[in-house]
Amino acid sequence: MIGSYPPALTLVLGALLVPLVPGRLRQATLLLLPVISFVHLLGLDHGESWHIALFDYRLTLVRVDKLSLLFGYVFHIAVFLGLVFSLKVRGSMQHVAALVYAGAALGAVFAGDLITLFVWWELLSVSSVFLIWARGTERSNRAGMRYLIIQVGSGVILLAGILLHVNETGSIAFDRESLGPTGLATGLILLAFGIKCAFPLVHNWLTDAYPESTPHGTVFLSAFTTKVAVYALARGFPGVEIGDVKILIYVGAVMTAFPIFFAVIENDLRRVLAYSMINQIGFMVCGIGIGTELAVNGAVSHAFNDVLFKGLLFMSMGAVLYRTGKMNGSDLGGLYKSMPITAGFCMVGAMSISAFPLFSGFVSKSMVMTAALEEGHGIVWLVLLFASAGVFHHAGIKIPFFAFFAHDSGIRCKEAPRNMLIAMALAAALCIFNGCFPRAFLYPLLPYEVHYEPYTSSHVISQLQLLFFSALAFTWLKLSGLYPPELRSVNLDAEWTYRRLFPDVVRGVARVGGPARARLLRGFQANATRTLGGVYRHLGPRGVFARSWPTGSTVLWVALLLGAFLILSFL
Repeated sequence: MIGSYPPALTLVLGALLVPLVPGRLRQATLLLLPVISFVHLLGLDHGESWHIALFDYRLTLVRVDKLSLLFGYVFHIAVFLGLVFSLKVRGSMQHVAALVYAGAALGAVFAGDLITLFVWWELLSVSSVFLIWARGTERSNRAGMRYLIIQVGSGVILLAGILLHVNETGSIAFDRESLGPTGLATGLILLAFGIKCAFPLVHNWLTDAYPESTPHGTVFLSAFTTKVAVYALARGFPGVEIGDVKILIYVGAVMTAFPIFFAVIENDLRRVLAYSMINQIGFMVCGIGIGTELAVNGAVSHAFNDVLFKGLLFMSMGAVLYRTGKMNGSDLGGLYKSMPITAGFCMVGAMSISAFPLFSGFVSKSMVMTAALEEGHGIVWLVLLFASAGVFHHAGIKIPFFAFFAHDSGIRCKEAPRNMLIAMALAAALCIFNGCFPRAFLYPLLPYEVHYEPYTSSHVISQLQLLFFSALAFTWLKLSGLYPPELRSVNLDAEWTYRRLFPDVVRGVARVGGPARARLLRGFQANATRTLGGVYRHLGPRGVFARSWPTGSTVLWVALLLGAFLILSFL
């Protein structure tokens, strides 16, 4: 009972102490907090839970099983690596926000009921926005506000779904069986999860806000929000059907494909990684939608690996931004001369996300694709195959090529600081270890027993062929001049509707309706003046009700009112 208190509390409460600790002692405290929390996590027993009573409900603040433990482990690794990477950041705001943010993510994945989940869900939104605002620019302020509106909106939708669900069933339990068939309540909960998971058309909060964060903040942002949403889908909606259609399969397939086209034309390299993140989440959503043991194992193992290799890529780009102050591919190039170690770590992340053999993406992404074939989703498998080639094209090649190679931009700078290199080295080592020895650490953590063998000759050869021809296509497009040039521009996709269309419509209505509004306002003012004048005439100092009335007439009015009251009471 004592050992099962929420793992989130160590980080959330510890964050409150960070501003009070000075100098190097603060750095030691920052690294010690996730270590203490991780040791506590290792002490939790499978099946353990911790409950409290709230009014008529029994809240499950801690639910320990293999699914929650897997995300708990990788979240601790992520927050530790992020803190090492940001160890020399001045001030404490980013560190406090990051610790509370990580704690909220832990609280969400160990929540055993919908009410507890909602509390951590909202804290996740509020704490993370400070990592965007910490950059202190006008663009980051605006992007952070848009991010906060959408994230809090997701929480409002989740709360509405929870209230309807409790009203219909009386249960607050959070699992597949309790949520039951998809109705309005379950649909709202699914929509709330989908917004945080960056479903198509509601994905732009990610590509808008993440690239505007600080070099250090984006590392934390890449690890928690979307992965909590993936966990929530895996917990509540594996294999969910809407009208006999496993809708998440096709949502995930679309997510894997459409970001490729935007990433190819994007100039901001951190925005390219944001689109790449949606692409990778698509594999996870697709696996959860298939719902078989192999597919769910593939989805959550890919989430585990994605935290590591996407964090490594964001760290490498964060180091470039930290040293050069630039992030557009058109402004960079030739940095391998100044930052060769960072370039090497970026290559490890690129090979991991591209699913090269012996790297982590190879052993998890293929599980989802194999499950799609086994369940007869041939077209979906082709989309995933195209997406695999596309992610190598834009994240595996474009990111390291335009940042460190391509043309020589003439920028000469120092290598990344030592703490950044240590964080990148640890992340790179884990990417390689999980790719070479998946059965030593990763596979035993998965929710179902793993019988899948990634290193078969057919799989290795087919993957190498895919990567080879994708690289060949990039080379041909680049040499022939057909590859889209890196232009200094801002690309908008679905967010155009609320960043351009909606404001233009409002301004247009205001221009057209201005005269009509003025006439209505004048008419309203004239009617109000006449009404107030009539009231003043009757109730003013010279009005009929302000006069001195004779006693007899007053008694008559009282008698009439009393009679009317008695008649109405009788009726």
